[in-house]
Amino acid sequence: MGELLVDPANGSVAFGSGKECWAFTVTKFARIYASKFKTSYDKLQSKFWGDNFFDAKAKKWKKEGQSEEGKPLKRAFAQFIMDPIINMARACMEGNTEQLNKMLDTVGVTLTQTERELTSKHLLKTVMAKWINAADTILEMIVVHLPSPRAA
Repeated sequence: MGELLVDPANGSVAFGSGKECWAFTVTKFARIYASKFKTSYDKLQSKFWGDNFFDAKAKKWKKEGQSEEGKPLKRAFAQFIMDPIINMARACMEGNTEQLNKMLDTVGVTLTQTERELTSKHLLKTVMAKWINAADTILEMIVVHLPSPRAA
């Protein structure tokens, strides 16, 4: 049957909201950042979970939560995954259209004119479902982590 353990670092755990129709895996964000930083997504995927910190000033990955100057660093999961999600959610809920449009352009999400007229929770649900769609995430996990029916 293969590996039966679940581990966010290998993409076998999804985070999200079933009610709001959005979900993501560490793999999804590793792929996004791999293309942005021109590196392999395997390397980033392992860095995005656990005690891994990125020191932006020194441009180095660290295992300790302090920079060389002694300043606290955020865990990579919080810095690269949760912060963008929280910022997107805040922009939707607070009606900050300027920030939201900038973020939508960055992540490649296009809204119709009708969707742009939505506010707060309805806008948030639409944006999140287009950006980190739960169905796509679940399908990816099924394809990558479940054995074929013949093998099972």
